Amino acid sequence: MASLPFNVTAEKEGSITGFLSRQWNFTPVAVTDVDLGGKVAVVVGANCGIGLEVARQFLCLGLSRLIIGARNEERGKATVADLQSTSGGGGGGKATIETWPLDLASYDSVVAFAERTKTLERIDYAVLNAGMCATKFRINESTGHEETIQVNYLSSALLIALLLPVAKAKRAAQGGPTRFTVTSSDVSSWTSFKEKTSVPLFPALDKGASNLTDRMVVSKLLGQFYIAELAKRVPSSVVTINCATPGMVHGTRFNREVDRTMGGKLVKPILRRLGYTADVGARHITDAALHHTNEETHGQYLSAQKNQAVIEDAAKD
Repeated sequence: MASLPFNVTAEKEGSITGFLSRQWNFTPVAVTDVDLGGKVAVVVGANCGIGLEVARQFLCLGLSRLIIGARNEERGKATVADLQSTSGGGGGGKATIETWPLDLASYDSVVAFAERTKTLERIDYAVLNAGMCATKFRINESTGHEETIQVNYLSSALLIALLLPVAKAKRAAQGGPTRFTVTSSDVSSWTSFKEKTSVPLFPALDKGASNLTDRMVVSKLLGQFYIAELAKRVPSSVVTINCATPGMVHGTRFNREVDRTMGGKLVKPILRRLGYTADVGARHITDAALHHTNEETHGQYLSAQKNQAVIEDAAKD
């Protein structure tokens, strides 16, 4: 992967002031210049919030088939009905929309979902948006790992790894590489990551955490490292992978546990004041998936609809 020139530093872009400046001064532009007719997309975590709006934006661009990975079957069915009723003018009414079971807390579920994608005729886009921000430390009983790391990083990384050979096999038929886009966050720059020198790493992360919000931040940072390293090993001509932040967004279920705490209740008015609505924040993810050439975006982290220096500099540390 060729190094890209940046006119900013990771320190500046990753600072709280840099984040707030982008949030206050930048509104993402909607993608309107792409025709997704004949294309197939997989969106994980599309029952609400950012993922739901990315799916809706894809359908409004004429997407032919949409696969939604959902943990809750009833919510998945409701999502399909919502998308069919609100995206019809842009292609949603003609598109095939399906919900497939996927629980990122279970490796068996991840493996079964990836295996099922082999039945698709093509996979043009895969958006991995599912995530959580916990308020209590919990160990996943089936894997033995802390739940936030499990859902936000380990299972997502496994799903990408399992989808790589599937996407490679479909490349010739679809005329180009599958584009993978992972929802990430600017806050990945804010963690001290006190466990970073631990070898092996995951037993240290599984011992406990007093700050679960920071644990969510660590999970996003690990995801950025994974994407940067994966791009060094898999050429963009085979599959293209990037990650992007939707910015500060209000009105989603991502912070549903935090919202019930006193701190969450105090922060909520700030989110409403500074945050994007889900449909506006989702424009960042849709842009990362559909715009930017394969070579320039491969392995990169996008914020404000452009490549940022965060991954490249952080990976050198």
